[in-house]
Amino acid sequence: MGETMQIRTRGIRTTVAALTAVAAAAVPAAAATAPASGTPRFLEPAELPRHPSSPWYAGPVTAGQPDPLPMCVGDALPSITSHREYWTEFDTNAQQLTVEGRSAQWAKDFAALLRKDLAGCAKKLMRQDPDITATQKYYGRLNVEEGADFYGIHTVSAWGSSDIGLFSVGRDGATVTIVRWGRMGTFQHARVADFKATTVTAVNKLY
Repeated sequence: MGETMQIRTRGIRTTVAALTAVAAAAVPAAAATAPASGTPRFLEPAELPRHPSSPWYAGPVTAGQPDPLPMCVGDALPSITSHREYWTEFDTNAQQLTVEGRSAQWAKDFAALLRKDLAGCAKKLMRQDPDITATQKYYGRLNVEEGADFYGIHTVSAWGSSDIGLFSVGRDGATVTIVRWGRMGTFQHARVADFKATTVTAVNKLY
């Protein structure tokens, strides 16, 4: 199975809240929509892990960094990022972020940086917020294109919230994509097998 790490975290309630914030609110009203031609394809709502009580909805593919930045990987995102937000009628949301790099080597290095950020995410939260406890798992590497790595992070707050997030980082040539899925709950509620399938689809759709 994966490696598990339990840590007490410090800081950024807003960052942890972004794990389960309604994704529609994260789409800037005046953001420019990324051009449809010559760009990687993004996930369609039906390609996300099925929600038992709600369809998925999606915003437009939007050029630029999302606001707020996603937990764990947000600080590394360059201005050339494109993103798409997804949400359900209940407590589940998702996000895809894609970066077209200047070369395959650049994208390889960027993907490695994202993996490092995800591997250290719980420790980072520990430095930032004493009211959060985080448990982190690494689910392994998926054999798709140049590979995709898959992580899970569970956060519990002193004020009672419990959120589970799944993250993946995949690469196809000079393009890197990040998929994030989040909801209220624990690892028991994580749609691990379905999220793996979503990640494979996301990386295969890059070109």
